[in-house]
Amino acid sequence: DVQLQASGGGLVQAGGSLRLSCEASGLSFDYYITGWFRQVPGKEREAVLCINEDLSSTYVADSVKGRFTTSDDNAKNTVYLQMNSLKPEDTGVYFCAVGDTCTTLRFGEPDYWGQGTQVTVSS
Repeated sequence: DVQLQASGGGLVQAGGSLRLSCEASGLSFDYYITGWFRQVPGKEREAVLCINEDLSSTYVADSVKGRFTTSDDNAKNTVYLQMNSLKPEDTGVYFCAVGDTCTTLRFGEPDYWGQGTQVTVSS
């Protein structure tokens, strides 16, 4: 079975940092594009960041530009979302997902979703 395990959320003060992890079992990130999404109650899930190596469909939400970055550890089959200079409006449940392109992740149906991890930023 394929599983994406997201973790690393928590409560942090504004201006602080968190690093979310998305660990995969049953698949290798080498063959997928990974995207990060967040959802707040009453709103639709929104794409936060998705990096395609060829940059053809890379997406970074304006609200997180310059603050959020992604990286990966192939040995651990884990992708990370580094979130710096956090703001209260970054609060939400964060999800990772994998697909063939960032466009598919944003507008189509990802191949797999991870369960969410809660991020709460206090002012």
